[in-house]
Amino acid sequence: MTFPLTWLYAPGDRPHVVTKALGCGADVVVIDLEDAVAPDRKEYARAATAERLADPQPVPVHVRINALDGPLAGEDLRALASLPGVAGLRLPKVTAPLQITRIAERFPGPLHALLETALGIEHAHAIATAHPALNGIALGEADLKADLGVRDDAGLDWCRSRVVVAARAAGLPPPPQSVHPDTRDLRGLAASCAHGRGLGFLGRSAIHPRQLPIIERAYLPTEQELEEAETVVKAAATDQGAQALPDGRFIDAAVVAAARRTLSLARRA
Repeated sequence: MTFPLTWLYAPGDRPHVVTKALGCGADVVVIDLEDAVAPDRKEYARAATAERLADPQPVPVHVRINALDGPLAGEDLRALASLPGVAGLRLPKVTAPLQITRIAERFPGPLHALLETALGIEHAHAIATAHPALNGIALGEADLKADLGVRDDAGLDWCRSRVVVAARAAGLPPPPQSVHPDTRDLRGLAASCAHGRGLGFLGRSAIHPRQLPIIERAYLPTEQELEEAETVVKAAATDQGAQALPDGRFIDAAVVAAARRTLSLARRA
């Protein structure tokens, strides 16, 4: 199985930006009806998005709907539920599993939960296991930082690891990283991706096309990683259970599964 590495956000009230985003090479385009849209533009954004997604799209398109505890989310669901161009929904500021089940009753496709508050982090595993329709969880770091009063980026590392563990424990794909807000800081983006990869994330959300190749490069395996994965998979083909490689490293089923994922990622290159 190959997981998406790049999720490109585009504001729902700017159809021309959505059109450009669909041709930028992102694995998934996320049309945003929430934070990227001013209150007086919400109705237009919803209508424009519904018009765009009335037909199948060239790449998977997800929609981030408005806050689940407000009136706009219901209107978003009514407009999007039956459209063939909607590949999934991203649900903002999820804090409890009941929110997932309620949305799943009204929307027939895949759901992705964004955890953006302390309460959401505390309930991470319960949210991740709330309903079979939930296909993934991820952080919304800007709001989480504000909620926690965190100033230094490293202050979010515990929350990041919590979400990675919750996703794994729930049998979900590794979560993608949250957006890097400075679209011109490509060196900082690359360093942040390397850090996130070390924590167990896979891929990243983006807010500008120039960020996409940096993210993809950071998450594709290196030549050394590819060679190690090939060695592991080759050794596993002997079907001898847990065993040691010639260099003394011990491998078991979990190591073999990770190696196969590495090979799968390499094929997309």
